[in-house]
Amino acid sequence: MESTILQETPTQAPASTAIRQLSVFLQNRVGSLMALTKLLQDHSIEILGLSMQDTTEMTLVRLILSDPESAGMLFIEKGIPHADCRIVVVELSESGHRLTECLSTLLMAELNIEFCYPLIVRPGLNPLLALHCDEGVAAADVLHRSGFRVMTQGDLSR
Repeated sequence: MESTILQETPTQAPASTAIRQLSVFLQNRVGSLMALTKLLQDHSIEILGLSMQDTTEMTLVRLILSDPESAGMLFIEKGIPHADCRIVVVELSESGHRLTECLSTLLMAELNIEFCYPLIVRPGLNPLLALHCDEGVAAADVLHRSGFRVMTQGDLSR
């Protein structure tokens, strides 16, 4: 079996830059989030990023996980309602690639950010920002071409 090494070109983001986000719908009750995090911990799945949106009836929890495939299967097995989408995670560094420059890059490309949130983990110790844009592949490409490091699941999972 022959192995092929793909080299990244400076004009194109890596093909696997999209990171899988799972959104879980929880009842708006005391302890719901703790029960969810304990379930994931009991199955050795780390929470790498977290965002919550609360309403009177339910809470939407957006999660970036160390093993989204296993988590998705676990949620199905446990009957936990969830949805799956692809997002872009970009590293914001001190070398000029800060939040304002990231947002400006997306604005110049006329890409709309539908939601964003910071991640809990920082593999390179720089801030990480999860972005869901109307055109995720285009967002990853334009950020990469502008010199931003666009993360992959492998960069985040240990």
